[in-house]
Amino acid sequence: MTDRPYELRRVARCGSTNSELLAEKRLTRPVLLLADEQTAGRGRRGRRWHSAPGAGLTFSLAVALRRPLRELAALPLVAGVATVRALQKLGVARAALKWPNDIVVDGAKLGGILVETKSLGGAIKAVIGIGINLHGAAGLRTRLRREVAALDEFVTVPENGTIADAIAISLLELVVAFEAQGLEAARGEWERLDAHAGRKLRVRLADGRVVTGIASGLDSDGALRIATRDGMRAVRSGRVISARTA
Repeated sequence: MTDRPYELRRVARCGSTNSELLAEKRLTRPVLLLADEQTAGRGRRGRRWHSAPGAGLTFSLAVALRRPLRELAALPLVAGVATVRALQKLGVARAALKWPNDIVVDGAKLGGILVETKSLGGAIKAVIGIGINLHGAAGLRTRLRREVAALDEFVTVPENGTIADAIAISLLELVVAFEAQGLEAARGEWERLDAHAGRKLRVRLADGRVVTGIASGLDSDGALRIATRDGMRAVRSGRVISARTA
């Protein structure tokens, strides 16, 4: 394919596709860096992204944005919507979202998103890292001791470049909308794809406290709205540690 709306680079191995693109000082057009193997892949808050060679899809897409920096905290939510759109078109009908940056199927984690930013002249370079499990869910479940999904449980897995291209095209379409409208371009769709909508959640905040309440969509800045006994609360930094039927 020669008419991609991005520059494609593919490497056999690298430490982190996000780190590689963040280190570059110029960005004249969107760049997708696809690694067959990442040796230092990162998840949110510096957690390691676990993927054996050949078992996962790992790539990053670098784009230049001009939205205010304070709005870019919502970019993982926008990227999540775009990624699920692409996965559903590939046949993963039950792909859904877990706030703030996980792709899940029936509660099991299929993939994750890590967005990092850097000033670039008068714009912001946003690097959107995507990791998706392709094979080996059983081994990951044993290793991580939690529910994990892999793409091969739901569809015949296409070649890595095909999946990355489908997600990148979806991402770029929604990034254009995000530039024009901010989070409102994806907020309603994110709420429809929310795996925890209407469920009772326990969310661990960054300071270690736990908030309990009913998942009630997103605030205008991307914070998770939780209906607690004391009223509506917007959680901007935290991790969902449990979810059950309300």
